[in-house]
Amino acid sequence: MSRAEHVLAIAESWIGTPYRHQGATKGIGCDCIGLVLGVWRELYGSEPPMTIPPYAPDWAERSCEERLLHAGRQLFGAAMPLSEAKPGDILVFRWRAGCAAKHVGILAGDGWFIHAYEQAAVTRSALVDGWRRRIVAVHRFG
Repeated sequence: MSRAEHVLAIAESWIGTPYRHQGATKGIGCDCIGLVLGVWRELYGSEPPMTIPPYAPDWAERSCEERLLHAGRQLFGAAMPLSEAKPGDILVFRWRAGCAAKHVGILAGDGWFIHAYEQAAVTRSALVDGWRRRIVAVHRFG
């Protein structure tokens, strides 16, 4: 199994995990960041080499600090263009101009991605234009 296939298999195993702000436990609860942290743990067998400090649900709107983009660069290196994205890659989304990027998901291929959806659960969603135009970075598990 390739690294990308392994990442995707792990992400798919999280589908149905309830949404819980700052959670990162499969089957119990996670948010979008927790999903990526959980995939990291299962893939590498350890926590990422950096910690994510506690954050409020509206942290991106209040601070406009690009925490997700910074963490992506630290963990995965420079972002790649969307045109190079492959299944298993991490997608980083910005809801609106002037605010920090606030959402992440994992590309599942064939126009789908997996993410922790607020007020729902980890799910597979269509990567429609409304989502696609909000992508600001793409990273790959190394």
